[in-house]
Amino acid sequence: MITVNKISVKSLISKSKLPSVDFAINPYVGCPHKCLYCYAEFMKKFTNHKEKWGDFLDVKMCCEKINIEKFKDCDIFLSSVTDAYNPFEKKYGVTKQILEQFTQSNARISILTKSNLVLRDIEIFKKIPNISVGFSINTVNDDIRKQIEPYASSIEKRIEALKILHSESIDTWIFVSPMFPKITDFRKIIDTCKYFSNSFGFENLNLKNRYHERVLNYIREYHKDLLSLYQEIYMYGNGDYWHKEAQEIHSHCQKNKINYSIHFH
Repeated sequence: MITVNKISVKSLISKSKLPSVDFAINPYVGCPHKCLYCYAEFMKKFTNHKEKWGDFLDVKMCCEKINIEKFKDCDIFLSSVTDAYNPFEKKYGVTKQILEQFTQSNARISILTKSNLVLRDIEIFKKIPNISVGFSINTVNDDIRKQIEPYASSIEKRIEALKILHSESIDTWIFVSPMFPKITDFRKIIDTCKYFSNSFGFENLNLKNRYHERVLNYIREYHKDLLSLYQEIYMYGNGDYWHKEAQEIHSHCQKNKINYSIHFH
């Protein structure tokens, strides 16, 4: 059961600390996807919620109209600490209301999601001159997806949504993140999506926060043969694996003329 509340905010846009992003828009606080590795879990400390992360969602309500001229030529990202197209967006439509305000805007809008609900807003995307829509995919095996991203859209639905957006001339991209050592097959993801994605980004699994033990327990249960590797990387700080993986990504993408970027920690 997800606890849902409406909260009033003065603004839906905040300055971003992400590289190459000027501002971030997070229409919700919390995310019901309950991803095993959720990087945004730290946000709970800024709320008064006693529920576990993933068991609550605050819907942001803002009466102020966005002054789109203020964000001319800016890079705006949806979303850094939530999924703007989580299942509750279908009911509340906060993301849709935001994007409608940016039609004909000169801002560069970038969306990253794990949901095929983005298809609802294709006609709005067409009215925003500089928009790109990305899907987070770190496996093409939906059985693994069910284990680590239990309430997100299936891989099949994400890829189908990617194909449809691409066919509608929407700029599309894939974010291969987080890459699980020896579990994420980046070559297979590229081969599956390369005809429908204009670019690929790669980010490695980072286990510096509270989900560290949660992920290692998952490896113990489902991938016991990889436990020593994960301990070597995440307990003893051996960076050789990621150095080699980055080299292989470079080599594969350059050889196959793939537009790519690597964001390893």
